[in-house]
Amino acid sequence: MKQIALDIGLASEPTFASFFAGPNEAALKHLQLWAGSPMRSPVPTYLWGAAGSGKTHLLRSVRGALREQGVGWLDASVQEPAEFSDGWAVILLDDVHLYNAVQQHAAFNWFVNATSARDGHPRGVLAAGEMPPADLKLREDLRTRLGWGHVFQLQVLGEPERRAVLRRQADARGLLLGDEVMDFMLTRFSRDLGSLVQLLDLIDGYSLQTQRAVTIPLIKSMLSHE
Repeated sequence: MKQIALDIGLASEPTFASFFAGPNEAALKHLQLWAGSPMRSPVPTYLWGAAGSGKTHLLRSVRGALREQGVGWLDASVQEPAEFSDGWAVILLDDVHLYNAVQQHAAFNWFVNATSARDGHPRGVLAAGEMPPADLKLREDLRTRLGWGHVFQLQVLGEPERRAVLRRQADARGLLLGDEVMDFMLTRFSRDLGSLVQLLDLIDGYSLQTQRAVTIPLIKSMLSHE
């Protein structure tokens, strides 16, 4: 059955608090300490793992935490990357395995400027892709730089774990989430648990607004009205 990607624009920005780590606890703790430190390490960090493992969630969590300090963001949808800015505290490179030649050039330029800042204060670098650095089909100078720092492999949470978390989240909201609704959510939407919980938030709000129980028709109605 085709999965539907939840429109993140409909929900709140991902945060560290809404990331359900499971086997990815080490990566979460590393990024929480890194983002929260006033003396941020300039050693780059690279996250890799399959779709749905939470890479983008963590990068967006860092972006949200450091937004006021200035963040450079580049993903594969950005067709005209900005010039590097000395006002950025960190640079975040998402889905690097999808970068075209222009994006690779910009990412390399950002990386070099971030790690050799003219003001003597190197910027942090956090990147993510679906494969380990050695397997990335990127220009060699960028590929090697992505792999010389901290590297974490993220694991997709198993279905029992996702079900258990969704059940707890629903109970906390006072929602009755039937097994058929749970099945629908897990088979029709992104496997990323952060996105699923954001979907649950939307369902909760729509259920309250319409004064209807949470059912598959309710979810379909909600999506058709967005």
